[in-house]
Amino acid sequence: MLKALRRKKLMATPLPEEWRQMVAARDPFYRRLPEADRHELEGHMQVFLAEKQFEGCGEFVVNEEHKHLIASQACLLLLHRHTDYFPDLQTILIYPALYVVPTTRHVGGGVMEQRDESRAGESWYQGAVVLAWEEVRSGLETPERGYNLVLHEFAHQLDYEDGQADGAPLLGSGESASVRKQRYADWGRIMRSEYEQLRAQVQRGETTLLRGYGATNPAEFFAVATECFFCRARELQQKHSALYEQMKWYYQQDPSSWSGYA
Repeated sequence: MLKALRRKKLMATPLPEEWRQMVAARDPFYRRLPEADRHELEGHMQVFLAEKQFEGCGEFVVNEEHKHLIASQACLLLLHRHTDYFPDLQTILIYPALYVVPTTRHVGGGVMEQRDESRAGESWYQGAVVLAWEEVRSGLETPERGYNLVLHEFAHQLDYEDGQADGAPLLGSGESASVRKQRYADWGRIMRSEYEQLRAQVQRGETTLLRGYGATNPAEFFAVATECFFCRARELQQKHSALYEQMKWYYQQDPSSWSGYA
């Protein structure tokens, strides 16, 4: 009850005008939103900024601009839906650019290979989201590419809310058991079909609307589909109408109707 009251108070607290203007200037999604949605987004941002910690890595110094721009994109995924604000997430770690992570993988015959891997970001099951700021900035400056690191990594956080990263977030909350069962059946059928189609296209070397990284596994497909849904909405609606309708239902938004799309 105390958490709910605190959040209600934060939601009702206006975003400072300085930061509203900055977000409006830098975040193309905020500019495209209807006025009522912008107001709701600002309220979610206030809760997000109050409850999540931000830490710089690799000598990166985090400022209010970084926090507000990450919050505005992450909270876009929460509009019109019951939300607990990415409950397992405590901290957003920010590197200045691509960062290197030592990895170990099995290459067969009992042989393990160690190597350094460059990453733009990652989403942990519990605790943190990691972002490279240059990649965050690139996603804001050129959304038409269909690549947005913040949307991608926070879609993973939504996917984790049922305890597993499988490309199927919690569906049908508040609905009857029979309706939820049908929701999962429809979701699984369409997402599986679209995922297999993308895999086949990538294997054939074809140009795809959805980023080829989505062919890695179903969890990455959901994250990539989320990017495309918000970044290239009208193209996704035209070329992958069934997928678009599933994303539209889940996110309770129709970005193809927003202003600012070609």
